Amino acid sequence: MTFRATAVLVALLAAAAAAAGLSLASSDATAGMLRPDDARVVELGERVYAAECAACHGADLEGEENWQARNSDGLLPAPPHDETGHTWHHPDALLFEITKYGTEAVVGGGYRSAMTGFGDVLSDDEIIAVLSYIKSTWPDRVRDVHDERNRTYEAARP
Repeated sequence: MTFRATAVLVALLAAAAAAAGLSLASSDATAGMLRPDDARVVELGERVYAAECAACHGADLEGEENWQARNSDGLLPAPPHDETGHTWHHPDALLFEITKYGTEAVVGGGYRSAMTGFGDVLSDDEIIAVLSYIKSTWPDRVRDVHDERNRTYEAARP
């Protein structure tokens, strides 16, 4: 990704995080917008995940086989969302953006992905609930690293 594309991505993520954080924002701003400890939010997220995400990302968050190798169509298979994947490597704002708008729209620069946006299917609250459910399944050590990524992201925002 070019420097310009990265700068645009960061600006978009900052705006989206501010907008998305208004409804289900975490009470701990340093931990990001997700609410993995809120049983009601997690339960909603689990239901929505099963209906909208599991077909590609797996019923147990396991992703598709060989998810790091491009298929014959040039697209990467759906990654796992458990601790073996890379979901937790990204701050909440980026995860929200990818889920809402799709990977191609967020990354830009001609990047191709089968991950379409769900902004026309899911509400912002449902997206946050799904991501909260996913995070709720991670081991504490992974959640701690993810929380630190959110703090680093927030500290770098203008």
